Amino acid sequence: MRFTGYLSFALLLLVASAAHAQAPGGPPSVGVVRAQQTAITETSEFVGRVQAIERVALTARVTAFLDERLFVEGTEVKQGDLLYRLERAPFEAAVQQQEAAVADTSARLANANIQLARAQSLLSTPAGQRSNVDDAVANQRSLAAQVLSAQAQLKAAQINLDYTEIHAPVAGKISRTSITVGNVVSPNSGQLASIVSQDPMYVLFPVASRALTELQKRYADKGGSKAVVVKLRLPDGSLYDRDGKIDYVEPTVSATTDTILLRARIANPVRGQADPGQPVERSLVDGAFVTVLVEGIQPVLALGIPRKSVLSDQQGDYVYVVGSDNKVEQRRIQLGQSTPATAVVAGGLSEGEMVVTDGIQRVRPGIVVSPGPASPPPPEPPSSGKS
Repeated sequence: MRFTGYLSFALLLLVASAAHAQAPGGPPSVGVVRAQQTAITETSEFVGRVQAIERVALTARVTAFLDERLFVEGTEVKQGDLLYRLERAPFEAAVQQQEAAVADTSARLANANIQLARAQSLLSTPAGQRSNVDDAVANQRSLAAQVLSAQAQLKAAQINLDYTEIHAPVAGKISRTSITVGNVVSPNSGQLASIVSQDPMYVLFPVASRALTELQKRYADKGGSKAVVVKLRLPDGSLYDRDGKIDYVEPTVSATTDTILLRARIANPVRGQADPGQPVERSLVDGAFVTVLVEGIQPVLALGIPRKSVLSDQQGDYVYVVGSDNKVEQRRIQLGQSTPATAVVAGGLSEGEMVVTDGIQRVRPGIVVSPGPASPPPPEPPSSGKS
């Protein structure tokens, strides 16, 4: 019986201890910030595509055998570099033939000039006849025309000879060759290779016509849309270290999307060391998709809260607000143009209200919490000033 009493007493202590462990330890602690007017640099994001400024398709201008390819595929070439050499012998022979034709007709023209002068000098004597002068004039003019024709044919032959060397019309990266040495090429053979310029590059992106109108009004005294700074986020998520400027706005609005196409110009320098005759690396590639960040040139005052305090569901964006009685309320908000660190609240929240930032996973609407100062946000990376 005594053992049974001890056992019952131990069980009571164990139950009491468990009950004490399960008792609530007070309201959960959360970090809050006060919604207040903040100077922010407005940023809008768009999907854009990189485009080379210059693009050239290399084609043969004459029919001939392809004798030499003088470039390394995938490397960058300079304007004027010799890329292909075609068979020259037939065209050199054609030039010599036309040079001979020019010499022949020039000699006959010189003789015709002498005959005309002689006929004109005899016209004032009894031996002279008007018909002889007329015949000499006609012959001289005919031969003069033949000289011009021969010179034109010589020029055409020289042009065809020059076409046997294909030079780079622009500087840029050259593609692989589509026709190899030893084949006959002609104007109907299609593209031999292509060159796309590398530095600088264009970035094209569509913007809602209303957003563009607001942007132009805001910076009307500073150049309109050309006054904003264009930044890029590359496909790997990193921020490109060069800034661009808008240099073109499409004159028409898309009837299907109600957007206007904008174009920015941005530098694309070589990354690392460039060895002669070897492929080089650049950050921007023709045709690549990028995220375009359009930033204002001056900060504006707006009601801001930390971006991490904003949650979303099927109904939209919301935050948790702590009232004077420390109760949590779910508040639906409307967001304006924001930055990666600060969310701009366009509606649904008043200045001075306390918004939950830390410990959001521990709160529910209607519960009482223990609010405290939120942890400071990490510093934003400095904006690059390169262009």
